[in-house]
Amino acid sequence: MKAELMVRRGVLAMAFAGFLAAGAYAQDPTPQQQDTQNDKKDIRQDKKDLAKDRADRNADQRDINKDKRDLSKDRADRNADQRDINHDKRDLSKDRTDRNADQRDINKDKRDLTRDDAKYGANSSEAKADRKDLRADRADRNKDQRDINHDKTDLAKDRADRNADQRDINHDKKGLTKDRKDRNKDQKDINKDKRDLHKDRKDLRKDRKGR
Repeated sequence: MKAELMVRRGVLAMAFAGFLAAGAYAQDPTPQQQDTQNDKKDIRQDKKDLAKDRADRNADQRDINKDKRDLSKDRADRNADQRDINHDKRDLSKDRTDRNADQRDINKDKRDLTRDDAKYGANSSEAKADRKDLRADRADRNKDQRDINHDKTDLAKDRADRNADQRDINHDKKGLTKDRKDRNKDQKDINKDKRDLHKDRKDLRKDRKGR
């Protein structure tokens, strides 16, 4: 009976010793196991970095595409404003020419009126015709002057619009340059992440073979 009890105790002691040994083994991984765990951790981190840098690169590319659209639109607006400016200049030049011609007509009408008043009298048909011509030419001259003033207002507005569009273009160019720089940096980060991932996977395969 005592012998049987001693055998049982021996078996229990051996089982407990084996359990402790297994626990110690589980708590203290071998260097190869530690390397494998580190490689897996590095791979997970590489994948996260790669996904983040790809998202950043794609966001920058969307910004670049938007900048290009904005730049194209602002250039079109600037060019349209420049065409308006050129049109305003032509109108202004024409109206000034008309105004100057009307002023010359007025000056001639005044001379004719002075001559006809002296020659035929103020109430003569010739003097009355001269006064009528003078009124008509003054009306034309005043209308041309109003056109000139309107042309100047349009020209000033179109120049302001053109200058604002040019500032927008300059801003778009700066934004496009910055976004391209960011996109290129993100692409470099992606390339580096791929190299790191490839290296860590290679290390993992090597560590697994070494076990």
